[in-house]
Amino acid sequence: MNLVKKIQENIFRYELFRRGASAKGGSQPKADQPLAGAEKYGGKIVVGVSGGPDSVCLLHVLHELQKKYDLELIIAHVNYGLRGKDSEKDEQLVKKLADKYSFPFEILKVEKAGKSEDRLRAIRYDFFEKVSRKYKADAITVGHNLNDQAETVLMRIIRGTGLRGIGAIKFRNQNIIRPLLNVPRKEILAYLRKNKIAYRIDKTNLGTDFTRNKIRNLLIPDIEKSFNPNIQESLYKFSESATADYDFIAWYAREWLSTNKNLKASALNSLHPSIRREVLRQTIEKHNPSLREIESAHIEEILKILKSNKNKRQQITLKGLKIGRIGDKLTISRIM
Repeated sequence: MNLVKKIQENIFRYELFRRGASAKGGSQPKADQPLAGAEKYGGKIVVGVSGGPDSVCLLHVLHELQKKYDLELIIAHVNYGLRGKDSEKDEQLVKKLADKYSFPFEILKVEKAGKSEDRLRAIRYDFFEKVSRKYKADAITVGHNLNDQAETVLMRIIRGTGLRGIGAIKFRNQNIIRPLLNVPRKEILAYLRKNKIAYRIDKTNLGTDFTRNKIRNLLIPDIEKSFNPNIQESLYKFSESATADYDFIAWYAREWLSTNKNLKASALNSLHPSIRREVLRQTIEKHNPSLREIESAHIEEILKILKSNKNKRQQITLKGLKIGRIGDKLTISRIM
């Protein structure tokens, strides 16, 4: 299967494109329906393009799919200014692509971005969201691929994570879509070579300064050489399986919470441990939606309260929340 066809399959299987304001009638087909009629679906999409191979490939594929989909594409680029002239050349390449395809081009030039991975990511996605609001876009798309997923899974395992964390990057996360997520980087590079498409290489990705770079350039090559040459594909499949299992647990927990508005220790303790933990996560996130992920250690602290036989009031504070138990009742509230 060629790359463009593979992306089409992803679009339908994971319902990445919805009917946007510019789509031409019809209802969204299910993942197992044929691709016929795909031209009826599309939308207004912000494409995050760094100038690297992944995002340039994504942009080119989406441009090709404009023939089948009713897509309106807007390019968004962030120049962090961290690599001097190389950063300027990245910007110039992306601007040329925007001119070539006649797409709107939005750029953010950052002063004093710092080198924190989390900080750079926050700057990038905040900008993409602003561009999305400006154009009233249906989605934001970025170029994460199979290799990125494998690296993220390994990084989370090393740091310590549960089933939810192993799910790592998703094809769709609210309005963020990732059509290349199951595509290995080698296929992306082959596509770019075949179509003679220019792209830029960020030389900082070849170093070992960041945790992700160490995993990409040191750990994974060693595992490939010494243990499993297909480790990245294995990690991707592991993540995909974990995502499916977690989705079921999350669904069950939501159903349980819909009929158990008041949390009781006895009722929670009667649940399977996996469901119990997910019920607590969802309840915490409902009170504090800004939390990206609840750590296992936090859940364990709450479980201690649930299992305790002490009759006196018990209370802990957790990430801006006050969690307490009086008798059989568990309460969670924000600290004002």
